[in-house]
Amino acid sequence: MEYLYPIRLEASLHSTIWGGRRFERGGWKQIPPGEVSIGESWETEISTVGQNGTHAGKKLGMLVEELGPALLGEQAIAIFGRRFPLLAKFIDANDKLSVQVHPDDSYAAQHEGGKLGKTEFWYILAAEPGASIVHGFKTPTSRAEVEQAIRDVKLEELLHEEVVSAGDVIFVPAGTVHAIGSGVMLYELQEYSDITYRLYDYGRLTTAGTTRELHIERSLDVIHYDKSPRVKVQPVPLPGEAGYEDRCLVACQYFVTRELSFKGAGPGRSIEMRSAPYMEGHTEGSCVILSSLGAEVQVHYGPALSLCEHLSRGQTMVLPAGLGKYAIEGSGVLMFSYVPARGDEAWQLWETKNKEGR
Repeated sequence: MEYLYPIRLEASLHSTIWGGRRFERGGWKQIPPGEVSIGESWETEISTVGQNGTHAGKKLGMLVEELGPALLGEQAIAIFGRRFPLLAKFIDANDKLSVQVHPDDSYAAQHEGGKLGKTEFWYILAAEPGASIVHGFKTPTSRAEVEQAIRDVKLEELLHEEVVSAGDVIFVPAGTVHAIGSGVMLYELQEYSDITYRLYDYGRLTTAGTTRELHIERSLDVIHYDKSPRVKVQPVPLPGEAGYEDRCLVACQYFVTRELSFKGAGPGRSIEMRSAPYMEGHTEGSCVILSSLGAEVQVHYGPALSLCEHLSRGQTMVLPAGLGKYAIEGSGVLMFSYVPARGDEAWQLWETKNKEGR
């Protein structure tokens, strides 16, 4: 068995017609010089490469093959099979994205060669005044009405737009018509799936001067035609210590994401000797994805927590399921995501809060 330790990944950057250069301006990422517009940074794509330790230079997909359950965890495998379960992204929308929808697992398995569907969530990092997202419809509608609106180039009249600001949390279950608006930067976590049905794209052209492909019939097959019961979900405070705050942002059968806000702890001594509090945990049935939203943290692991890896703003790290005991200390905000087991406390608390709030 290969040695297990926190694996820091080098994200893959994706140029898009609606992207910009805010990742660079905000100190999130180094992006290529020139006029290139970067819309997405894929943090846990299987082609992303390890940056540290003995796995440096290896692609995440290769590590999945080599480490198997020790990396993924039995709970993640039970839900997703022997593949990396979740794709984390940073998205910079300098222009509005296409209106799209994702199928659920059942439809994808039947019509997309056994692939996964896609449920996702967004954490809004920044939004220009008045910036909005699309989430569902203004009122309940029907397949026939949506199809006619597309023909008449009036689909936007049916869609519900919601103004967003930094800190908002948006849950996007499979089947939800959605789009990210101009001026929004966000963190996204999703089932690891490449299936997106583009329903409407405002007549835009690609850099080659052609219209982008639409997937109208399959979109109409999978859309939820009711009004979204909730657009912005309610984070739930979780028990923490004096040195950090812990909130469950979103929870479902595919993922739980918690926001950890660290208040700082002085480096330089072994973690047992420090008086400042820190977060301590133990990996079990799932790997854990850590993404820094400005956090500067040390992740301690190994015998007596004597080893550590560093994570900085805009970086992402995977804690293998077989890692065992770990501790995190530092300052700033960190995303903490995993595949939950039934009975997961954070999931139960979040679900209760968000059902009551409907």
